[in-house]
Amino acid sequence: MSGGAPADGEARRFAAAAGDSGLRLDLFVARRLDQTRSRVQRWIREGRVTIDGAPALRPAQAVTAGETIECRLESSPLTAALEPQAGPLQVLWEDEHLVVVDKSPGVAVHPGAGRADRTLANFLLARYPEIAAVGHPRRPGIVHRLDLGTSGALAVARTAEAYRRLTSAFAAREVGKLYFAVVYGTPDPPCGSIDASIARDPRERKRMTAARAEAGRPRGRPALTLYRTLATRDGLSALELDLRTGRTHQIRVHLKSRGLPIVGDPIYGEARWRGFPPERRRRLRDFPRPALHAWRLTLPHPVTGDQIAVEAPIPPDLRELWHEITPQQLQPPGR
Repeated sequence: MSGGAPADGEARRFAAAAGDSGLRLDLFVARRLDQTRSRVQRWIREGRVTIDGAPALRPAQAVTAGETIECRLESSPLTAALEPQAGPLQVLWEDEHLVVVDKSPGVAVHPGAGRADRTLANFLLARYPEIAAVGHPRRPGIVHRLDLGTSGALAVARTAEAYRRLTSAFAAREVGKLYFAVVYGTPDPPCGSIDASIARDPRERKRMTAARAEAGRPRGRPALTLYRTLATRDGLSALELDLRTGRTHQIRVHLKSRGLPIVGDPIYGEARWRGFPPERRRRLRDFPRPALHAWRLTLPHPVTGDQIAVEAPIPPDLRELWHEITPQQLQPPGR
């Protein structure tokens, strides 16, 4: 590769805090820019990343508190700022540092392959224009994600400092995430845990799978989901799920591995609706999304440190599924 400066692009600068000390450089940058580590490693090799003004030596070098890490992004439409767009936005909690919204099913959190706009990020920019300078320009303020079909509580940082502290809180597993799901089958036992690593499916790269050890060595990334059965009847169950890690498709993959596929899941679901009476069969077959909802989010406030618990009400489509199982009133989580 020839010498010289990398191609022009936006420079992003971060100060390493005490809690960052010891992190691998590629992991530190990937978290701050919401990029894959493989891409960041390439940027380091290309000389795009500097530490206190000097080129970074290698992706694995440790970050030290007080250092200034700068990364010059590639000039690409993928790094261009988003356009604010008016759209539905249900705010559950907000102050000048943080906002928690109730994401609707079918709305992408940010642009991606095949989805250039009309995302939650576009809608957030229209109401909170200051987040344009927070985090990644294509994912402004976004500190965690929900799948396209999943509804529920999602936190967004409104300042750079809130973004840094919230991403650190998620990485340190200081954030509580409770979900509601309707599945085929009956959990046995009714309460328990699913502790299984998750890896990319080697046959279908867009899918994840509960990984098995190979040659005596673990494969994939550790993942833990706790579950509690709220109600069950005639082949359907409603579950409360406590997500202790945040792997891609974690709940959907873990439940599938236990023979409890989520109703309406187009990737990990099963056609178990065929075994139901005609009227129920149609409702289950035609359910348009995974029956999964981010019910409650508990996190430390990025400035005060106080614990905040925000609940997103169960949407009507999932309440209808609940009534397929039981006439009892659906109670809020943890009660």
